Amino acid sequence: MDGYNSESMANFNIDAKTQMTYDAIVIGSGISGGWAAKELCEKGLKTLVLERGPIVEHLKDYPTMNLDPWDTELRGGLTPEEKKRHYKGIRSGFIGSDTEHFWANDEENPYTEVKPFLWMRGHQMGGRSLLWGKQTYRWSDLDFEANAKDGHGIDWPIRYKDIAPWYEYVEKFAGISGEALGLPQLPDSHFLPPMELNCVEKHLKSRIEKEFPGRHLIIGRVAHLTKPLNGRGQCQYRNRCSRGCPYGAYFSSNAVTLPAASATGNLTIRPYSIAQSIVYDDKKGKATGVRIIDAETNETFEFNSKIIFCNASTLSSTQILLNSTSGRFQNGLGNDSGELGHNLMDHTYRIGAMGKVEGFEDKYYKGRRPNGIYIPRYVNIDDNTKSDKFIRGFGFQGGGGRAGISQAANREEFGADYKDSIMKPGPWEFFITGFSECLPYHDNKVSLDKNNLDKWGQPTLAIDCEFKENEKALNRQIKEDAVEMLERTGVKEIVGFDNEHEPGYGIHEMGTARMGRDPRTSVLNGTNQVHGANNVFVTDGACMTSSSCVNPSLTYMAITARAANHAVEELKKLNI
Repeated sequence: MDGYNSESMANFNIDAKTQMTYDAIVIGSGISGGWAAKELCEKGLKTLVLERGPIVEHLKDYPTMNLDPWDTELRGGLTPEEKKRHYKGIRSGFIGSDTEHFWANDEENPYTEVKPFLWMRGHQMGGRSLLWGKQTYRWSDLDFEANAKDGHGIDWPIRYKDIAPWYEYVEKFAGISGEALGLPQLPDSHFLPPMELNCVEKHLKSRIEKEFPGRHLIIGRVAHLTKPLNGRGQCQYRNRCSRGCPYGAYFSSNAVTLPAASATGNLTIRPYSIAQSIVYDDKKGKATGVRIIDAETNETFEFNSKIIFCNASTLSSTQILLNSTSGRFQNGLGNDSGELGHNLMDHTYRIGAMGKVEGFEDKYYKGRRPNGIYIPRYVNIDDNTKSDKFIRGFGFQGGGGRAGISQAANREEFGADYKDSIMKPGPWEFFITGFSECLPYHDNKVSLDKNNLDKWGQPTLAIDCEFKENEKALNRQIKEDAVEMLERTGVKEIVGFDNEHEPGYGIHEMGTARMGRDPRTSVLNGTNQVHGANNVFVTDGACMTSSSCVNPSLTYMAITARAANHAVEELKKLNI
């Protein structure tokens, strides 16, 4: 499979006149939307994918994939005009001239921060699957049972055993590299060979695991191919992933799932299609289609289908559901419980420690490994690891490396000796930063803001969300543990840090249309169907009932594949 290119292109419904009715509609083409399209198309359904942004063809539309820093006018910096387009997202530090074209325009797509919240969006075919960090970890029953055990939020309607076969299913197709550990709190995946720790990481692994029994330092588990798979090339260690990978080595919708969907002949994609609402028929008691606004012409169209998968990303999916009103659902589709828009979560981030590692001056490494180390959760796992300071837990990501030529940027020297000195690698450095779980608070919420309209005259979102005392307690422990681990393993010149950021920086927003066992307290059932509209499925981050402390994208993939399988089975039984 060569990826999504003009030779393997799906049908396009550009003018909305060729066909108006499909078996299935998928809203969004990112990580979960791509999986929905693949599964539904492969199961024989004529499927329309609605993408609010432009087409991005694999290879053809990766304009910066091979550029070096000196190839860009401002060495990766943004022009004043670009900064204005991304006046909110720019504070993340993630947007440079090499990826600016893949991040959403904040001027055209405003939102209101009732409390500070960073909402990073990707409005093009592939969505944020072109931009994600690719860390892929299974959740465990420690995560799926957490709400029921400690009373925060509502109980998940599924357990690890329900999702485990679907984890394996998506892993075999996506390609996940990593190392098996046998830890109950971090189940092993179906792995390709792991990437390698460098010498300093190996050294600190041995020291940490000796000094802190029960803690493990491992190479990150990532959606990168370490050997070819299904026609995709293996990772070349360029670490230019978010520009688009010409080898198809990292998982994206554009290189992996959409080509598979296209190969069936059942896929149609309509770009520049803003999903305004899902159309619900009060008499039929189900949804009949999706109303869209053409982003280029401002025309409105309706597309009809038997089933609908809403995969626009967490907050965008909830925005669509809130905007989908009818006589039956006057406060948003599936909102009988009043929980639609509530229970917003993200991971805390950018708290940890860094320092210098002495020795190893005779060693270096090749390539720019697009991966780091991971220290899995080790607290509040069982009675022996229970903390009385907080509930839930955290893990660490990070890595080691040698300072390079960039260290010369702030030095005042000049001349031959200076030039020689900056060509020598600097000292080895190591850092770890924690990701902690955010609880599902009802008052962390989003709502429609009808006074703040987007470019197309549609109500936007007002986001009212904050980290509370439990998250702050977790962060204090993260910093304390990070400093202690570096101190006891011999790292020097240690600096602990806590950037005290608002939610959104983890770009792991979850919740707002949660799964549950009871329609009175949830929006979706155990197979991701909207209560009261069982032919509508929501399988992106909006469906999450809690947030774990590990990256969620692999779980989105597995949940989507599982829901798509259920949807087709129910269609065959004429139940939806």
